[in-house]
Amino acid sequence: MSKISDNLVYVEQRIREACERSGRQRDEVTLIAVSKTKPVPDLAEALRCGYDVFGENKVQEIRDKSPMLPASVHWHMIGHLQANKVKYLIGTVDMIHSVDNQKLAEEIEKQAAKHDVIMDVLCEVNMAGEESKFGLTPEETPAFVREIAALPHLRIRGLMTIAPYTEDPESNRVYFRGLRELKERINAAGIPGVAMDILSMGMTGDYEVAIEEGATFVRVGTGIFGERNYNI
Repeated sequence: MSKISDNLVYVEQRIREACERSGRQRDEVTLIAVSKTKPVPDLAEALRCGYDVFGENKVQEIRDKSPMLPASVHWHMIGHLQANKVKYLIGTVDMIHSVDNQKLAEEIEKQAAKHDVIMDVLCEVNMAGEESKFGLTPEETPAFVREIAALPHLRIRGLMTIAPYTEDPESNRVYFRGLRELKERINAAGIPGVAMDILSMGMTGDYEVAIEEGATFVRVGTGIFGERNYNI
């Protein structure tokens, strides 16, 4: 077995154990293999192991890698997205996780309408209020959801957050729980066209805690593919 396949076995076991602890079924959680900066052979190895959902932070990497892998692969745009790059994603990605402003939402609507498709999106929320991170504040998220819910080619599926980097995963539980409670409040508001079912939260260092707090997508990169070399 390769290192990547070994890592996937380990991550899979931890996901299953977290689901068991929280009384959830394994099929309630999707593992997104975060493949940013990683070469296509690494993704192909994960694919051979049965994992076909990949998350990328940069539009260019999706454009470069997607033609080299089967059409059945599911691509998720999980990084900050500039409105002028949206046109390269429609028809290629299953979901955009990082919608946090009106301009971006309107551009997704415009490009999706051109292709006559409905684009699934998540609203990114900066739960910890970190200045270095993008995202809406929890307080402004319900109004933002209400504003963009009227866009006919955009379907709001849920919320996403990037929790602080920490040595102690438990310290992020408050942010994961807060995101779940925010989703529940928005659903309870009965906004027309909005029925959120997805929480994208948890990464290599804290995905077990995220699962215990209701994550439906966990985004694991280093835990699968190893450390990244940002100098290549």
